[in-house]
Amino acid sequence: MDWLTSLAPVLAPLCAMLGVVTGAWFSYRQVSRKAGTDERVAAVQAKATAEATEGQTYVAAMRTVTDGFASLLDQQRGMLDQQKVLLDQERTMHGQTVERVAMLEAGQLELTREVRQLQEEQRKDRRWKAAALDYIRDLRSLVGKALGRPAPEPPEEIAADVAGLDR
Repeated sequence: MDWLTSLAPVLAPLCAMLGVVTGAWFSYRQVSRKAGTDERVAAVQAKATAEATEGQTYVAAMRTVTDGFASLLDQQRGMLDQQKVLLDQERTMHGQTVERVAMLEAGQLELTREVRQLQEEQRKDRRWKAAALDYIRDLRSLVGKALGRPAPEPPEEIAADVAGLDR
């Protein structure tokens, strides 16, 4: 073991140097592991943040789409309600139009009946007038023969009709 004691002045600095190198290596390894772990943690946090942001963006997009569809459905419901109101108004107007047409048809039938009645009265009046004028002509000729002088002039209202007979 004497040889070991003679190596002591060489071995002591060598062991110390080996201790320092080993310590430095352990320190480097610890710092390297800590940096790797921090880097992995930062990557995981960045990925989690990106996924959270993407998830929030997706949720916001879905809310926007859902709100858009809800708004569209509300607009369609409003339009359907307006169409129902317009359809009810149209039905009411159609009913009123049908009533008016029925009244007009009834009025037309009444007017047609009155026109026929007036035409019949006109025919009767024409026949009566023709018969009256024949009778007046006969009376005038009888009065003229019986009195020996011409018959008196007819009144103005019938003079044109009586004058048409004498011709």
